[in-house]
Amino acid sequence: MNTGSDQPEEVRRNAPFPEALRYLGITLTVSAILATLFTAWTPESLNPADLVGDVFGSMFVSEELEPAETASVGEMDEERVLKVGVVAGHMGPHPETGLVDPGSICEDGLTELEVNQTIAEYVVRGLQAVGMEVDYLEEFDNRLTGYEADALVSIHADACYYINDEATGYKVSRSAASDIPQISDRLVNCIIDRYGRATGLDFHPGSITLDMTEYHTFYEIHSNTPAAIIETGFLYLDREFLTSQPEKAARGIVEGILCYVNKEPINLFESQP
Repeated sequence: MNTGSDQPEEVRRNAPFPEALRYLGITLTVSAILATLFTAWTPESLNPADLVGDVFGSMFVSEELEPAETASVGEMDEERVLKVGVVAGHMGPHPETGLVDPGSICEDGLTELEVNQTIAEYVVRGLQAVGMEVDYLEEFDNRLTGYEADALVSIHADACYYINDEATGYKVSRSAASDIPQISDRLVNCIIDRYGRATGLDFHPGSITLDMTEYHTFYEIHSNTPAAIIETGFLYLDREFLTSQPEKAARGIVEGILCYVNKEPINLFESQP
């Protein structure tokens, strides 16, 4: 993620957390729904089998795992439709310059913005497919001011130049100054767990910077809106995955949001610090 300089920019976000009684049955059925959905969206140049293979079934946590600690947010109307905001990082013009910052740019012209938008669009469709209300938002969308939702996730990618052989994997963060840290951590941890399961990428917490934890959108949305920012991978070493299997990346994010709203158990990989 790039905020306008030549250096890569990282992601940062919060997350909302109301009970989702209306969605308690989704955990057992969403695999089939999304598998069918993502296959239907697959471009002709992609192999559908690569997108809905047996890795999808492994996303769900076994019953023997202990659920992560969660914060109570009170009862909600089970008939209320959950609302989620999805930001495509770098999409749309900057309010001061009127120009679009494409984020990280590869030598051949591939931009972070292109990757972010593709994944974000799949995430929006996936969430809508399970009955959620979704706001598809630009980086500096006017609707972000005081934005209220059950969760908000901003989607970005990391640098498109060689750093070292360890510069691969994904990162997820919330605001360092969150007013609801326990709730936001729950959203972040759900995305960390489910995205890793869906993609096979390693969590890369060592490169989470202030660009993520102090991401501007965290300070624009309503303080009670849980939010998270995800760097879906490094555009240099993870480029093949990000460009050829965006549906798989999107599925990991969708599963993370469902984990959060359904209060599903989390099992962060042992390899993750």
